[in-house]
Amino acid sequence: MAIVVNLDVMMAKRKMSVTELANKVDITMANLSILKNNKAKAVRFTTLDAICKALDCQPGDILEYVKEDENG
Repeated sequence: MAIVVNLDVMMAKRKMSVTELANKVDITMANLSILKNNKAKAVRFTTLDAICKALDCQPGDILEYVKEDENG
């Protein structure tokens, strides 16, 4: 996948646990874990907005476009 979720990096920078973020964002720990581990197929803007508010960051701090290898 060309979009990489760097949620774990921002959580570490803010010293926030998965449990704490899940509670602040009002999302299940299972769904947050899916997002954090790059297993999500989509993310709602409302969820992204809540994550950015909780972590005091921009969407670009969490989402990154990585060009895929053309041979792969």
